[in-house]
This record gives sequence, structure tokens and C-alpha cells, in this order.
Amino acid sequence: MMRPASDGQDVPSVTIAEGTPAPETVITAVWRSESVRLIAALVRITRDLSLAEDLAQDALVAALEQWPGDGIPVTPGAWLLAVAKRRAVDQFRQSQTQRRRLTELGHRLKENDMPDLDAQVDYIEDDVLRLIFLTCHPVLSPESRAALTLRLVGGLTTEEIAAAFLVKSSTMGQRISRAKRTLVESGATVELPAGRERRERLDDVLAVIYLIFNEGYAATAGPDWIRPDLCSEALRLARTLAAMVPDDTEVHGLQALLELQASRTHARTGTSGEAILLDDQDRARWDHLLIRRGLAALSRAEELGQPAGVYTLQAAIAACHAKARTAKETDWQQIASLYDLLSQAARNPVVEVNRAVAYGRAYGPKAGLAILAPLADDSVLAGSHLLPSVRGDLLALAGRSAEAAAEFRRAAALTRNERERQVLLQRVERLQL
Repeated sequence: MMRPASDGQDVPSVTIAEGTPAPETVITAVWRSESVRLIAALVRITRDLSLAEDLAQDALVAALEQWPGDGIPVTPGAWLLAVAKRRAVDQFRQSQTQRRRLTELGHRLKENDMPDLDAQVDYIEDDVLRLIFLTCHPVLSPESRAALTLRLVGGLTTEEIAAAFLVKSSTMGQRISRAKRTLVESGATVELPAGRERRERLDDVLAVIYLIFNEGYAATAGPDWIRPDLCSEALRLARTLAAMVPDDTEVHGLQALLELQASRTHARTGTSGEAILLDDQDRARWDHLLIRRGLAALSRAEELGQPAGVYTLQAAIAACHAKARTAKETDWQQIASLYDLLSQAARNPVVEVNRAVAYGRAYGPKAGLAILAPLADDSVLAGSHLLPSVRGDLLALAGRSAEAAAEFRRAAALTRNERERQVLLQRVERLQL
């Protein structure tokens, strides 16, 4: 059933579903889950990134005004899209210079062309991938591509992205604004690129999907250890991309990595949301369906016979953890060997820190600390909690409790995530017992 809108367009009627939570809670949840797909669909329809963002915000305001009194729509995503489309028609009608575009838009906005956000997932995911390929346009710098994609596709705030890049919020805001202007001025389109152009952008697309997953898997800041909505979105995009580009090892490698990492989600937090580290996780709570999917994707990557890249190697490392029935059964020597290969493929300080962990477990803490030593003054790690937290772990393994506690305190002071801070301070307490 439809109810008429003020301009003669239709939006889905509102039905109050039984047992629904408070409207404010639902609106927040809907926005987090649907905003990316909403903006992606609007970019395809309007061909205007800034307008799409404005229309999505207008739809959100309408929801905030109407849902508390009228009830929550049965399909809230479709409701938001219908309202946004109606606002788009209004705006185009008001512009005398946009009559031609209004005619084109009218054809796109026919009732049978409006995607159902619940029934046409593949169609919507194509829209999201279009948006990712757009934000990864080569006209943008690598930093701008990542920031813009995290903002539009990952749904992160400017403050969260700034924290991830270790820059000021104002600096990141300016970077994102410049990136949008650059896309508009370049005449970049939202059509999915093909052939050589798609291949040239593929590495950047993989990188930003990985960034989105990482922010969900270990939130940079805030009260939550993980953000499952971001992990799910990244995993969905990786699966869609693997279906679209089935002949690329790294595409399957990324899917394998995300499937295997996501399999631990339920075991990574306790009943109160507290963080649980890998060694302490109840592996019976790991999602074995995701593990099977991850191992299958890794097999597809290996069967292509192409050189293993950074995602395939990381997936192989994750597979070592997934195959171990207990933490003690983990093949750390195999993991250390894989990190040696990863270090050669993409040498960067974060890889070296993780390689130090593997060497510390495989060959003793002294071997891990030797890998960390050259990183003490690395500019990339400056201000990050990663280096002191790993050094603390290795020092604790070596029985150097006082030094380990000092490193954990330093890491706790640097992290922006409250759950991670609690874990680090708990480790200090255990060392002092």
C-alpha cells in the first residue's frame, strides 16, 4: 500500500511492526546499515556525489521527523530511498536549467525501476561497488581515495578517519572536501569501469575494502572493541567483487582473509563487551561456516597459479589460526615463514610489528624483540599504541615483568579505543600480581 506524498510521488506506507524498539534506536541502526547503499543508489540516479549526500541527509531528517509519530516503515531503507528520490525530483523541477536532466531522471524514477532494498541485494551492491570505484578514481591521491571511501562507503566520521590517519580532524575534513571537488571537476562518472581501467583501480578498491573491515574489526576509537556493521559491509563487498572479478588471485585472497578474520567475531568480546584476545578466545564460538568459506576462497586464489600477494599471504596466515583447534596447536613457525614472504611483498612497519609477534612465538621473545628494535624511531608508528603493546607482550614472555608493564601503560595512554585500553591496563595488573 502506498500513501501519496505532497508532490504526487509515492512513498511506501508506514506500518508499525510488533515489538519494534524505540524509533530513535531504529533510525540510528537503519542509518548505519542503509546510508551507504542509499547514497550509492542516489549517486547512480543523480550522477552528482554532493547532491546524493544532501538528498540522503534530507531523507534522514524526514525520518527523524515522521517515524517517532507515524511508526517505523516495514522496509525503512526503501522508505528513505523513496523520500530522497522525491526530493531529487523537487530540486530538478525548481531549476529552469535542469529540464533536460529532469526528463532523464523521470525515466529513471519510474515505479518499476525503484530498487527494493530488501529484495534486490545484488543490484544494490553493484551501486556500492560503483561508488567505491568512483572514490578510487586515479585522479585522486591514494590518501584522498582512502579517506573519501571510508567517509562515503565505510560510514566513518571525519574524526574517526582523522584518527586512523593520525592527522587533525580539520585537515581530514579539508582533504575529503577537496577530493569531492576534484571528482566533480574531472567529470568522473559512476559507471563501473571495464577492462584495463577496472584493473588499474582494482588495487585501490581492494585496499579500501580492507580498510573498512579493519576499522570494524578493531575500531580506532570509541567505546566499542569492534563494529560488526563495518565488518559485514566489507565482507559483502569482497564477496561481490570476487564474483565480478573471478580471475584475480588477490580478489579471492581478500575475500578469504575477511571470511577467516570475521569468523572470530563472536569470540572476540565477552558478555559485557569486553575485549578477548586471540589466545583467550573460546574457539568453539568461531563461525565455522565462515572458516569453510574462507578456506575455499583461499583455495581458489591458490588454484589460479598467480604469485601470492599481500592479501593471499595474510589469508594463509589467518588459515593457520583457523586450523588450530587450540591456541597451543598454532603453527607459529609456519606463520613466521609466511610473514617473511609478506615482508618481502610489502615491507612496512605494521607488517614488521606483526612479524615480530610471530617470531616471538615461534623462536622466543628475543627473536621478536630483535625485529622490533629498528622500528623504535619509525615515523609511521609514532603516536601509535601498536609498537609498545607488542613490545610489552614480548617482554612479558621473556619474564621482564617491570619493563613489560611500563610498555603496556604507554600503549594504554596512546590508544583511542576504550576497550583496548582496558585490556592493556588489565595486563599491567596481572604482571604486578
